[in-house]
Amino acid sequence: MSPNNSLSNRVAAITESSTLAIDAKAKALKAAGEDVIGFGAGEPDFPTPSHIVEAAERAAGEVRFHHYTPAGGLPELREAIAVKSKRDSGLEVTAAQVLVSNGGKHALFNAFMSIIDPGDEVLLPAPYWVSYPELIRLAGGVVVELPTTAATGFRVTVDELERSVTDQTKALVFVSPSNPTGAVYPPVEVEAIGRWALERGLWVVTDEIYEHLVYGDGEFSSLPVLVPEMAERCLIVNGVAKTYSMTGWRVGWMMGPPAVVAGAMRLQSHATSNVSNVAQAAALAAVTGDLDAVEMMRAAFDRRRMSMYNLLNDIDGVACHEPEGAFYAFPSFEGVLGRTIGGREVASAHELAEVILEEAKVAIVPGEGFGAPGYARLSYALGDEDLAEGLRRIAGLLS
Repeated sequence: MSPNNSLSNRVAAITESSTLAIDAKAKALKAAGEDVIGFGAGEPDFPTPSHIVEAAERAAGEVRFHHYTPAGGLPELREAIAVKSKRDSGLEVTAAQVLVSNGGKHALFNAFMSIIDPGDEVLLPAPYWVSYPELIRLAGGVVVELPTTAATGFRVTVDELERSVTDQTKALVFVSPSNPTGAVYPPVEVEAIGRWALERGLWVVTDEIYEHLVYGDGEFSSLPVLVPEMAERCLIVNGVAKTYSMTGWRVGWMMGPPAVVAGAMRLQSHATSNVSNVAQAAALAAVTGDLDAVEMMRAAFDRRRMSMYNLLNDIDGVACHEPEGAFYAFPSFEGVLGRTIGGREVASAHELAEVILEEAKVAIVPGEGFGAPGYARLSYALGDEDLAEGLRRIAGLLS
């Protein structure tokens, strides 16, 4: 019998978010006076647009927002999200198919908890965002990783999916643009994967949080738009965090079949009740406004993307695939591993990240947490001068 003060098996099995851990360590060093440059944070470095902040300020003074509101979200926000989805991706949903949650991460938790039973297998292409496997396991699901490589653009194929499916397979996690790799699936591949999932009778959980951050010839495509028959077996997750530089406001949403959304709403009603009303008012201003600020950020990220891509590939032993979306580069450091760096023999990306933080005062996130040993994620959501200086420090340390 386990001691009364021990953690539950469910919680004990959860690993710490490597992205948040690295970001916290970098911020702690900064607070201690160290000149740290952080490539770890998955958030835009721009302030939230002023009209959104002003909407929140007004909302704070509205008495109706001082009290509980519907657990599934403000009715006007749910309706606006439905309109925004039609405008931005072509996805047609009703307000009843929208559940507003405490950020996209909470929306994903609701999604997996709503469709996954213990023992259900969930196909998860790797590299993946660090929270996907943990959320799947919390729901009782079994994670089935499908490794991809830079040679294939970090995109999974229908053939690879077919080889991994079993009688226990319940769902597929599909993400484009991708965190951490920046991969963007062409429309023809999105449609092929959607039709395969339809034929297999699977659920698809698709994370569209980076829908507006696509570069070059890349093109965002929403899977249930290209394969409308999948609408009844698809859960779409999105939010205001990346598009409107609102990571701290904690507003995301899940969209899907009405019965599943209603079930997830019951779950949320017991877990959190409504999302902060002030944050919801800010989100309403965001999704009903124009995309001018979004385009400004996208242009800056595009410029930084190519700078980081070129500078990384100039470092001996580092190879970086050109990212097509989001705001991350995902280089391989396999050519560096095995060297002695800073007086320490480095055998893994995790050890390398520790040495780079200690010696160069630069924070990167090792690939082990993303299911990709030997790689690391570097965000280019930081100022141009810091980006260049951070990569100069890494190059100097590794030379």
